[in-house]
Amino acid sequence: MREIFEAELKQLGADLVTMSEQVETAIRNAGTALLTGDVPLAESVIVADAAIDAIERDLDERCVLMIAQQAPVATDLRVVVSALRMSATLERMGDLARHVAEVARGRYPRSAVPQALSGTFSEMHESATRVAGRTTELLATHSLDMAQSIERDDDQLDRLHEDTFTALLGGNWNGTPQETVDVTLLGRYYERFGDHAVSIARRVTFLVTGDFKDEVIRVR
Repeated sequence: MREIFEAELKQLGADLVTMSEQVETAIRNAGTALLTGDVPLAESVIVADAAIDAIERDLDERCVLMIAQQAPVATDLRVVVSALRMSATLERMGDLARHVAEVARGRYPRSAVPQALSGTFSEMHESATRVAGRTTELLATHSLDMAQSIERDDDQLDRLHEDTFTALLGGNWNGTPQETVDVTLLGRYYERFGDHAVSIARRVTFLVTGDFKDEVIRVR
């Protein structure tokens, strides 16, 4: 029985990596669609989000069954509960990628990103794509160095998010009401994406060390 349970725990980890890989693809494609106006690419992100949701549902059902049937304790319980929470976090990251893609599709044939902020959103795209890749690597390796790198990436996304507010409120903004709404929402989507990645980084740190460096970020 113990061997079966250990195999189930290992599969949970593998499924989280698979889920993260799909989120990584989603945020990369969503950002590319946003910056280039590629509607088919945006639509592919929207459709693919259902697969991420399906992995979360399956993983969560198995976690609940493992708790009910195996009554794990100590480290084993920590692994199962962390898997439950990280799958929910990854699902929300997938939703954020979908939101970015929906904005890109909804503004076609115009760009949702005003020319004045194209550089800022290009940097956001690069930072979010990098943090997504590092999240996948973190889940595969449980590297504490990678966890720290994700926190630094999130700091960069926070700074870029602040840049969007500076542009909107600095007195020189002449965008339309729709552009103002789009910039506000898109900046928030990318900032939250980074926050979710940090939440996963701190969960993995907890799995490895048994301690939280700081309180785990709770984002919705």
